[in-house]
Amino acid sequence: MGDATATVVAGGIGLIAAVIGAVIAGRYAERGAKAGGRKAVEAALAQVQGQAAAEHWQWVRSQRYQSFASLLAAYTALDDVLAGITPEVRGGVPLDVATKDALRRATLDLQDKTSLLALWGPDEARALAYALTRRAVESVRSLLQAEQATSQGRIPEWSNYEQARGGMNEAYATFLQRAGEIVRDPMQAVS
Repeated sequence: MGDATATVVAGGIGLIAAVIGAVIAGRYAERGAKAGGRKAVEAALAQVQGQAAAEHWQWVRSQRYQSFASLLAAYTALDDVLAGITPEVRGGVPLDVATKDALRRATLDLQDKTSLLALWGPDEARALAYALTRRAVESVRSLLQAEQATSQGRIPEWSNYEQARGGMNEAYATFLQRAGEIVRDPMQAVS
C-alpha cells in the first residue's frame, strides 16, 4: 500500500472513529440532558407543591379567622339583645312580637355562624363553638321561661337565668382565648 492509500485509510478510520465517538457522546449527552431535565422538573414540582401548600394554609387560616370573627360578632349581637331585654323581663314587662323576633334572629344567626365555623376547624374550635352556642340557647330559653312565668303571674326562677348567662359568658371567654391561640399558631393543623 502506498502512502496515499495509507493516509486515506487512516483518514477513513479516523472519520469513522470520530463519527462513532460523536454518536456515543451524543447519546450520553442526551441521557444526561434528560436526567438533568427530569431533576429540574422534579425540583420545580416540589417547589410548586410547597408553595401551594403554604398558600392553602394561609387561605384556611384566613377562613378560620373570618369564621371566628363572624361567630364572635353573632355572639355579641345576641348578648346585646339579651342585655337589653333582661331588665324589661325582670320588671314584669311582657316581650312584644318584634323583640321576640329579634331574639330569635340573633339566636339563629349565632347557630348559623357556628355551623360555618365547623367547616374550617380544627375540631377543638368546633367543639368550643358548639358549647358556646348551646350555652347561649340555654340563656335564651331560660329568659323566655322567666318571661312566661311573669306573664302568668308566677315568680320566675332568676337563678336559672343567672346561671345560664354565667355559663354563656364563661363559654365565650374560653372560645375567645382558644380561637386567638389557633389563629396565631403557624403550626396549627389544617383539618
